[in-house]
Amino acid sequence: MKKLEEYVRSIPDFPEEGILFRDVTSVLQDADGLHLAIDTMQDLIKDMDFDVVAGPESRGFIFGTPIAYLNHKPFVLIRKQGKLPCETVSKEYDLEYGTATIEMHKDSIKPGQKVLIVDDLIATGGTTQAMIQLIESLGGIVVGVVVLIELAGLNGRDKIKGYRVDAALTYEGK
Repeated sequence: MKKLEEYVRSIPDFPEEGILFRDVTSVLQDADGLHLAIDTMQDLIKDMDFDVVAGPESRGFIFGTPIAYLNHKPFVLIRKQGKLPCETVSKEYDLEYGTATIEMHKDSIKPGQKVLIVDDLIATGGTTQAMIQLIESLGGIVVGVVVLIELAGLNGRDKIKGYRVDAALTYEGK
């Protein structure tokens, strides 16, 4: 059986020159790769106590839902602005070029609930920081973040110090 890193496709100079893009679609497109990714992420959180799994669109949905299912926990959607039908809370955050806004249903997290955030990647940490702030604004307690890939060279952990972060794969470069 292949190792998890063998399923990740690396694409040079995408989306711009000098960037080595780590593509998770190649993991998803292979049944063994997807199985290994979910199993590895599940193993990373096996000792964690949480009530709810939350993940951002779209890849957080892909990896978070099976984690929620395996642990018999609810899954909470974190979406781009304007995509949720009920009353929401929102958080604007900075991107490399501009800003973005994410939202959650106002009733999706109850005060005191322990929340695990699941996503495909942590890079600069901006999205993860915004998700933590959004969850905490509803009274949730973020007990950890688990991702498939961490791009350690972009120092995303610096924005979310004090929170447990687990990554199935870590790449040192950008």
